[in-house]
Amino acid sequence: MKKKFSIKNLFITKAFAAGVTVATTQGQTNGGTLFSDGVRTVYSKEIEFKALPVMRFSQFATQKTELGVEPGLTISMLTYDNLKLGGSLQEMQNMSTQALSGSMKQITVQEHGNAVSNSELLIQSSFDDIMATTTTLLGRDYAMVMDCELRDVALSGTNIVYANKKANRHSLVATDKLTVATIKDAIEVLATNNAPKYQNQYWICFVHPHQSRDLRDDSAWINASNYGAPEQLFSGEIGRIDDTRFIETTLMCNGKAVATDSAFKNALKKGQGTTPNVTDVYQAVIFGDQYYGVATSLPVELRDNGVEDFGRKRSLAWYSIWGTGLLHNDYGVVIETA
Repeated sequence: MKKKFSIKNLFITKAFAAGVTVATTQGQTNGGTLFSDGVRTVYSKEIEFKALPVMRFSQFATQKTELGVEPGLTISMLTYDNLKLGGSLQEMQNMSTQALSGSMKQITVQEHGNAVSNSELLIQSSFDDIMATTTTLLGRDYAMVMDCELRDVALSGTNIVYANKKANRHSLVATDKLTVATIKDAIEVLATNNAPKYQNQYWICFVHPHQSRDLRDDSAWINASNYGAPEQLFSGEIGRIDDTRFIETTLMCNGKAVATDSAFKNALKKGQGTTPNVTDVYQAVIFGDQYYGVATSLPVELRDNGVEDFGRKRSLAWYSIWGTGLLHNDYGVVIETA
């Protein structure tokens, strides 16, 4: 016989296991809330946990949290410049000092979120754990929204390198694939700009699977599973070439994807542009430390809409307030290939 779960009992059971005091909703017919602040905190953390394996760009973002900043207002992120070069010292010579210099970046925070509703009939009659499934889907959606926004920021840099040293996008042809030589051209730009490496060791390069396939056959490529020394792999990491570590994601913008795909960008499609593109174009991006950032006013949390439609419907949402922005344009390079 099928075992039934009410949404109330599901929350009580999970929250009790976590040591949380629960406020029940008996007697409610419309409005109110399904669970207490403690239970909401438990499920908010679960959304974050479910989102982490999906996230790619956020793991490399410079983070700042300033609670309570209202949507539409800004959070200041201070980034520091490199010190002026020191030198040799003479006996009894006083060492001169220099003031730290930097720039203040203002990032505007905005509301973000998405909601889903489940009927009481579905919750009562389903064999599946509907609320667990809902939390997973909300977590994935939160991760996608955050990553797409950070991707757009990362690709907004003005330093651009084209495959095979082509001069512009519409000069690219179908044979202009991503190669080690093009990666080195981009690194040359970063090194010339004195961009700091991530963790003082690596360049980070985001690529589409179509682009990474072109790199994997190169003799310089090392699969992540074959690293000689044990390293903590980044989420989505597939391999490295010298001191560049590659993160693969289908979110990288291109002109080949279908129009409804979040990775589709019309300007990259074959035939688009004032001077038409000869081929569909794919974008990659390589960067060091402090290239882009996230300013958070309210970390992601689970919200419920209470008991709706006289107990016939239950709605849940993820909600957060954040903003993103480019911190150092010179610390990143966009790469365009066929």
